Amino acid sequence: MVSLKAPWRVGVDVGGTFTDMVIADADGRLHVFKVPSVPEDPTRGVMNAVAKAAEDLGTDQRGFLENCAFFAHGSTVATNTLLERKGARVGLIATEGFRDSLEIRRGIRTNPWDHRTPYPEVLVPRYLRRPVTGRLDTHGRELTPVDLDQARAIGARFRAEGVEAVAICLLNAFANPEHERLVADAVAETWGGDWISQSSAIVPIIGEYERTSTTVVNAYVAPRVVGYLQALEQELIDGGLPHRLFMLQSNGGAVSVRQIAERPVNLILSGPAAGVGSMRHFARAAGHDNLISMEIGGTSCDVMLMAEGRIAITDELSVADYDLMIPSVDIHTVGAGGGTIAGVDAAGMLFAGPRGAGARPGPACYGFGGTEPTVTDANLVLGRLKPGAYAGGSVTLDRDLALEAVRSRVAEPLGLSETEAAAGILRLVEQNLLQAVERISIQRGQNPARFMLVACGGAGPMHGAAVARRLGCGAVYIPRQAGAFCALGMLHSDVRQDFMDVHFQDLDTLAEQPVEDRFAALERDASEMLTREGFDAADTATERELDLRYDGQQWDLRIPVAAGAGADEIRAAFEREYDRRFGHTVPGGRILITALRVVGKGLMPPLDEAAMAPAGEAVQAIDHREAYVDDRHGAMRCAVYTGPDLRPGHVLQGPLLIEEATTTIFAGPRDRVEVDPAGNYLIHLDREGDA
Repeated sequence: MVSLKAPWRVGVDVGGTFTDMVIADADGRLHVFKVPSVPEDPTRGVMNAVAKAAEDLGTDQRGFLENCAFFAHGSTVATNTLLERKGARVGLIATEGFRDSLEIRRGIRTNPWDHRTPYPEVLVPRYLRRPVTGRLDTHGRELTPVDLDQARAIGARFRAEGVEAVAICLLNAFANPEHERLVADAVAETWGGDWISQSSAIVPIIGEYERTSTTVVNAYVAPRVVGYLQALEQELIDGGLPHRLFMLQSNGGAVSVRQIAERPVNLILSGPAAGVGSMRHFARAAGHDNLISMEIGGTSCDVMLMAEGRIAITDELSVADYDLMIPSVDIHTVGAGGGTIAGVDAAGMLFAGPRGAGARPGPACYGFGGTEPTVTDANLVLGRLKPGAYAGGSVTLDRDLALEAVRSRVAEPLGLSETEAAAGILRLVEQNLLQAVERISIQRGQNPARFMLVACGGAGPMHGAAVARRLGCGAVYIPRQAGAFCALGMLHSDVRQDFMDVHFQDLDTLAEQPVEDRFAALERDASEMLTREGFDAADTATERELDLRYDGQQWDLRIPVAAGAGADEIRAAFEREYDRRFGHTVPGGRILITALRVVGKGLMPPLDEAAMAPAGEAVQAIDHREAYVDDRHGAMRCAVYTGPDLRPGHVLQGPLLIEEATTTIFAGPRDRVEVDPAGNYLIHLDREGDA
């Protein structure tokens, strides 16, 4: 039975395969619980995790919830609603002449040379995209009054067409929201629905298409996502939770359900973005502020970079080829997880991904009816995973089923042995992982050899050493709770909200036209939001940023600025970042300010984990087994250790396997594994291995 000291914090991350819960009690002790996800009803996955935790604590659900000081949740509901096209029936109101901007998309293509691949289905068909007369100029001054009778007629039409949510995006509304507000009130008179999204409230930016696309997605997911969150929150409160539920946003910060209800589009990266909290926590533990996290779950791999202690935030996000402009952690995701399906294509070539086996049927070795081989099956065939119960008995790994899947779907078609086929699957997946890390490091102007790779997720520690070696990293850091990386991050996440104001000005005229008043207004908005969330002024912080670009360029760089910073100081910061990203600067070039930003944060009390007792004596392996190491060495006799036996100060020599509650760690020949003072694992890499 688990023993905890109340009160405790709880983080729950609903993934494609497992729902993870991490609990930190008043003494900083951590406990992790895993239950299978329920894709058709994510609420059940959360409540099943609550039930399991309560059972292991020897209490009932009410007793467990009543002692929660903080309950945070990361959900893929918004993402899945968009990916699966299961959102609301949306009606769009646009300025006359602009109803088709959503479909034209400014001609944007990820690959500008690919003119054949069709765009995704437009979320609002043309007959539900209705124009309204009225026009503002670029400064927000009225040129033509808005026709409210038209708006009322559109509302009546939407009612007849069964529209569930309305998106309003009028030209230049970022400069003056009044026309959108008038249209929203007029539509509400005749439509009768509850979900109206105004672009000036959701995403007040320049860029008609991006603003429209983001607002439409917000309207598309709102009825499904907000309804789910409100139902879950009410079930938790009815069950004894003494406060409101907090959600993780795409920007890596938490926010209450009440606050997110107006902008559910900000939950698109809810789960993976929680890794921000973990990255900051482990940067302190590792004493290293240049980190790359590679979080591999059952379905995908999410890669994130921290440089000099700062994690990049971007406004440009594409999900299933739908373009969004929301503050989001810069994450690159690839379809490479433990459940990634491998096989042989029609040309006789081995493939791995992006399709995954999901929670059901899952990998073949789960015994839930899956017959296609996955990465998990390959690791089991190669001896890196052992047969038997996993994740607290949630699943049982059957090696015979894994062997049959690899043999029938890969080995026999390619004329290989089961071992060769399984090794090929891992080699291909690890190449995909390598490219994912290179994309978020090298393509962002960063040398990955300067970074420490944080291998996390249930499958990350199995592949971290191989990927880091190819990147040129010297070490891999593996959290003891690697398999619940995002859920753990929720316990270290501050409440956060982003505010922005479009503002054009030459940087060199900063002193002549002070922006202090506009920054102060944004900071007041941030303070009011944090007060509503229950934070005292002493527990809040604000950060200022400027969007800057060289004159004549289209895209901005977001630069942090201190209060009172002068034009020369800001120019120097911009040019340092520009040079890192693009390899050059324009000496003396004209720099334009395009937007002011303020980040408001409600600071959560630091969560200090309980210290582990240091190692008292040398640790002994619990077993040895033959496991495939790499192409050069083939299979080798690997020592097997159990995580609870390992304490700070223990140093182990590879090749080895460490079996933890939520993951298995693999280290190659001549790799050295050290348990650091925080109880986490540091793999010092043999730079010649895995070449």
